[in-house]
Amino acid sequence: MNRKLVITCAAVALGVLALAGCSAGGSTTSSGEATGSSSEPATPPAQPVLATASTSLGDIVVDGTGLTVYLFDKDTANSGTSVCEGDCLAKWPTVVATDPVPVVDGVTGTVGTITRTDGAKQVTLNGWPLYTFAGDTAAGTVAGQGVGGVWWALTPSGDKIGGPTG
Repeated sequence: MNRKLVITCAAVALGVLALAGCSAGGSTTSSGEATGSSSEPATPPAQPVLATASTSLGDIVVDGTGLTVYLFDKDTANSGTSVCEGDCLAKWPTVVATDPVPVVDGVTGTVGTITRTDGAKQVTLNGWPLYTFAGDTAAGTVAGQGVGGVWWALTPSGDKIGGPTG
């Protein structure tokens, strides 16, 4: 019985030493700089929720997949709500963020979110809720520009392109 106990303790000790060796701290690069190691894999950079692209309208804001982003004149900036519901959402899907602070690339306007009635976090630019257009089937298309005189693409600073200001 003592022999089994000694063998078990030795096996556990060897296992602990092996694990400690595998997770040992940093290493040194060829330039002599110390590098650290982590037990967790590196997190890739987050995909931007908003970015910019050059189109026939000039430089505009696009979503993370390159689709043109629009504001809806019937919404009210900084109201915290969106009036596009039901059939409107089928044609004009919202730009949604999964992070509390949306990642952007090249957008200089003020980016935020509002909470929709379904709990989704809709991205805003200068207080305006943002949408894409179901008719834009490829990155860089701007088929939603000016639809109904109320849908507008945006500059990187968040100004609408065309239409009445407001």
